[in-house]
Amino acid sequence: MRTRSFRPLAVFALALVALMLLPKSVRAEDVAAVADAGDPTSDVGGAFPVNFVWTIVAAILVFWMQAGFALVEAGLTRAKNTVNIMMKNLMDFAVGSLAFWAVGFALMFGVSNGLFGKSGFFLSGMDQPWDYAFLLFQTVFAATAATIVSGAMAERTKFSSYLIYSFVISAFIYPVFGSWAWGGLYHGGGWLEAGEGSLLASWHLPGFIDFAGSTVVHSIGGWAALAGALVLGPRLGKYDKQGRARPLRGHNMAFATLGVFILWMGWFGFNAGSTTGATGGGDSLYGGAGKAFALIAVNTNLAACAGAVVAMFFIWVRTKKPDIGMTLNGVLAGLVAITSPCATVTPLSAIMIGGIAGGLVIVACAFFEKVKVDDPVGAVSVHGVCGAWGTLSAGIFNVNGFSWAQLGTQAIGVTAAFVWSFGLCYILFRVLKATIGLRVSAEEETEGLDLSEHGSECYPGDNSVAGHAAAAEELPTAATHHAAALEPAGAAG
Repeated sequence: MRTRSFRPLAVFALALVALMLLPKSVRAEDVAAVADAGDPTSDVGGAFPVNFVWTIVAAILVFWMQAGFALVEAGLTRAKNTVNIMMKNLMDFAVGSLAFWAVGFALMFGVSNGLFGKSGFFLSGMDQPWDYAFLLFQTVFAATAATIVSGAMAERTKFSSYLIYSFVISAFIYPVFGSWAWGGLYHGGGWLEAGEGSLLASWHLPGFIDFAGSTVVHSIGGWAALAGALVLGPRLGKYDKQGRARPLRGHNMAFATLGVFILWMGWFGFNAGSTTGATGGGDSLYGGAGKAFALIAVNTNLAACAGAVVAMFFIWVRTKKPDIGMTLNGVLAGLVAITSPCATVTPLSAIMIGGIAGGLVIVACAFFEKVKVDDPVGAVSVHGVCGAWGTLSAGIFNVNGFSWAQLGTQAIGVTAAFVWSFGLCYILFRVLKATIGLRVSAEEETEGLDLSEHGSECYPGDNSVAGHAAAAEELPTAATHHAAALEPAGAAG
């Protein structure tokens, strides 16, 4: 049985090698750097109004993803914690937006001292229309990184401690790493961009490719989630006395499915919107400038579909059931993975990248559960692990051909993100645990955080959904003996 479980991974590996050896039909000169593709603020031919509107619309699409994260997390956890989950997803956006406006945007995109920006705090000195459009677009990205952690720490975290975390990651942890990789998109510049005199340039390495944030956004959030889950420990009842995992099933798969559809829709703004323009770029199909947003949207969709299909068949073979939770995770794994290389790979490569992510997320979920990292929605596996894979894939599947130098740069960026985010967040959560406390009491956890933390219920009354969901948890199901494979049997929130 074990050999069969890993057979799909062997197929992926063989396919990956074969694709690397395929001749490239795309001209190398078609891959233009974003910096050479035209300024989205240029008004030549009336381009600026179009680019301005596209960026704002894309920002609104990404903002809508916050609702998707809320529904996914709520659906995949127990009914008694629904209000708490909705509050966390509401307030990490509210707190994070204020923190990013005041501090984070300046650290990420201000004039850099080599490590972070040092100008533009509280948006001082920025009073042009594009300043505000760019701020809004980057704010919703910061909110995405912050909210990823909510799912991994669900059902046992103090609300007050979560608010502090939301402020710190939005104001400091996410923006500083972002400045290393994306600072040059505005007034800054980071060492991962391989500018003149940078560390990568001194090693004769190319710049880091992370077009829309597999690492900058998703892995930063995913590794923060890992730190939080480790410091918190598993939920009560997750493991029996012999250390075997037990399923703590979510109460509403309809919520989870709707949430994934919302996220899928929002991802078109996330990836294609990262062109910050719908004009320019000439006839270049690759590189992420202007009209390339159409290819990016296609790659995004194909990767999500491939992730869903592979995850469904993988879990079907492994457990004899086409589990919806893991299939939803496959969708998100494909979306996260393609976020980095979406502008620099062919549609065929996008399918490969998403498909590999769909298998990888199931293996990662099983691994983390085995080592007793209780992640109720699989956030670490989807955003951390698949974010890292997607970033590496940008060096493997690049339309210019495989390059060890590019893969080396990608590996450096992935490693730096893990050390930075996991290290600082682990310290942060330890400090919170030792001071104001990070975890609710056993009594509060058993009662549910809706009442203990917020004094309200999502489903009040004896005949509530909560009551039925609680009763259902006690019923044996055919999937119970597959808990190690199916838990966390949900999509990341």
